Amino acid sequence: MAPLLLQLAGLGAALLASALILISFVAFITATEMPDLHRHEQEKFFLNARGQKETLPSIWDSPTKQLSVVVPSYNEEKRLPVMMDEALSYLEKRQKQDPTFTYEVIVVDDGSKDQTSEVAFKYCQKYGSDKVRVITLVKNRGKGGAIRMDQMAIACGSRAHLEKESIAQRSYFRTLLMYGFHFLVWFLCVKGIRDTQCGFKLLTREAASRTFSSLHIERWAFDVELLYIAQFFKIPIAEIAVNWTEIEGSKLVPFWSWLQMGKDLLFIRLRYLTGAWRLQQPRKVN
Repeated sequence: MAPLLLQLAGLGAALLASALILISFVAFITATEMPDLHRHEQEKFFLNARGQKETLPSIWDSPTKQLSVVVPSYNEEKRLPVMMDEALSYLEKRQKQDPTFTYEVIVVDDGSKDQTSEVAFKYCQKYGSDKVRVITLVKNRGKGGAIRMDQMAIACGSRAHLEKESIAQRSYFRTLLMYGFHFLVWFLCVKGIRDTQCGFKLLTREAASRTFSSLHIERWAFDVELLYIAQFFKIPIAEIAVNWTEIEGSKLVPFWSWLQMGKDLLFIRLRYLTGAWRLQQPRKVN
């Protein structure tokens, strides 16, 4: 009986090793250097408050704002106003308290099929295009792709950058799946971060340009690769608690989205491990 168990254990280990080698090979040969960031002609412009086209400035220009709030949005015509009203109310109040404080809110419409851009543009008309700008992507790129596209054409440039989900989501089922996801994140990619998927991420201008310029993942798991890159570059990371409110209408499909994220986590680890993706050590980042 014992020899049979040993044989079965050996066979299982061999099959597991073979599967891992096969997955690593697939991850290596299917890896791309970097997602295509080609911008369609209409993505190179934004509409000012008067409805006139203006060329999008670049993140490489000199900074003129203290804070940029980037809001990736996909079919968010109903939920977007809740977030925009709250965020702009706070930012305006802060600016009145401190006139030296400057900000911009950049809504990136990630190829929506509804009226997301039109809803966002109303805020541009109300507050002016110096404070609110709308970038409309021709096709859906995913949350990470939308934010990364924005990094290549961020409005006026800023000293700090806040990536913010249009609306936070939280449910019991999502929380249950999150625990399993967190284990995979810890085991495969990022250690020391309690919630990698939190939609509030504040980065300095230099840290944002360094991390997003090296990002490969464009869908839901992009947050994990972002933090993986930040830890590789030894960029200091701190977690701060925020109040989180759930509003119905999330575009995340729990089971299939987490399955996709699990696959992405495994491929992130394997592609960096096998050298399919490489990061070059930069100078020290404050």
